[in-house]
Amino acid sequence: MAKTEKSIAEKTRIDVKIPKRYIVYLLNDDFTTMDFVVKILMLYFEHNAHSAFDIMMKIHKEGKAACGAYPFEIAETKAAQVHACAKANNFPLRAILEEE
Repeated sequence: MAKTEKSIAEKTRIDVKIPKRYIVYLLNDDFTTMDFVVKILMLYFEHNAHSAFDIMMKIHKEGKAACGAYPFEIAETKAAQVHACAKANNFPLRAILEEE
């Protein structure tokens, strides 16, 4: 390898940045059933029945609870899936994102 090739190779450096993560929260309301919230948590956030129930109770008692943290595009998609499913089932369930 020539001296110029080596110096170019040594100067080439790739900086990989870890993407920001966003927490998806479900918000409490007076109309969405507890069973539906548990199903949403299992379907879109891959929680088992036990953790989905615990999160649902936290939403019920505290007004909101975290469902998971994801890169922005994934978090945004999950929130959109929640909204679409809730609307299709005539529930007002809402999801919001907050930067981690």
